[in-house]
Amino acid sequence: MNSSKQLRMTVYTSLFVAFIAIGAFIAIPVGPVPIVLQNMFVLLAAIILGPVWGLSCVAIYLLIGLAGLPVFAGGTSGIGKLFGPTGGYLLGYLPAVFVTAGISKGLGKKMSSDVIAMLIGSLIIYAAGVPWLKVVTSMTYEKALAVGMYPFLIGDALKIIAAAFIAKTLRPVIKL
Repeated sequence: MNSSKQLRMTVYTSLFVAFIAIGAFIAIPVGPVPIVLQNMFVLLAAIILGPVWGLSCVAIYLLIGLAGLPVFAGGTSGIGKLFGPTGGYLLGYLPAVFVTAGISKGLGKKMSSDVIAMLIGSLIIYAAGVPWLKVVTSMTYEKALAVGMYPFLIGDALKIIAAAFIAKTLRPVIKL
């Protein structure tokens, strides 16, 4: 990779870290897991940046949040967030972004492929977040699903559709 492309990718990665942080500030508290735009930007980073840069983006986001910068939902931060009710969702971003990017890239970076990839990415986030929520809060699986997944499905579907349209618009402009 030449230095010009590396610089461009570093800038795009930094922008997506900022977008994810901004998406976390837009939080609607509805129980132990708030409604946020953060996951839309995580999945968008995956399909725009690809597996390596997307994973780097999310890792940097998590590291700056762990270091104390208020970038998690509602302007929170710290290692306590990883051990709290939303820790599984945050950690689930890492495999989700890698898998989403790989699927999008493998299927040809078309809008329909992006939607499929982001649906699978969302399932990975839920697969990490809901069991974590169950353990941390001592809920039953039914209760954890009721408060940690079901209320978010319609919103996530809308965010995936919006991200697919954003990606379709961005790709020709940024030319990765």
